[in-house]
Amino acid sequence: MTALISLHNNTLGRLEMTAGWLTPTLARVVFIAVLLFYFWNSAMTKIDGSIFSPSAGAFGQIFPKAAEAVLYDVSQMTLFQRIVIFFGTVAEFVLPALLLAGLFTRLAAVGMIGFIWVQTATDVTGHGVKLGSLFDNAITLMDQRVMWTFLFLVILINGAGPLSLDRILRIK
Repeated sequence: MTALISLHNNTLGRLEMTAGWLTPTLARVVFIAVLLFYFWNSAMTKIDGSIFSPSAGAFGQIFPKAAEAVLYDVSQMTLFQRIVIFFGTVAEFVLPALLLAGLFTRLAAVGMIGFIWVQTATDVTGHGVKLGSLFDNAITLMDQRVMWTFLFLVILINGAGPLSLDRILRIK
């Protein structure tokens, strides 16, 4: 039994020594593989020619009830709605790009966490998506968004890892 415990401790001890660089690196790789293009594709649906020209899709995604009330006529958007759509679209392009490059990574992770929960609130209140709950033996919106948040918390806590502009520029 002592030999088995020793083997376990030695093997996992070596693995644990890699956690400082492996965990943040893998977290960024998982983000790139799973969510990068999700966010960029979502951002692309919000522009109509340029970032300063929001699409009817953006109006409907971010302000679904207001958009429906004016039949998705973007000329009916208020200044506030235009500002929110502009900054939301910029965030969907810039925050994932920062995470991809590993630049200001912790700040980008905080921004993504905020973005995810604003997106979730919009999905639930504006689009009528059921939030669900944790520990209910079903994959729900809540489960998905908690997993995404955890991924960004790993990056927030551990930083970008060695393959990043943060490391090159020595940004903590």
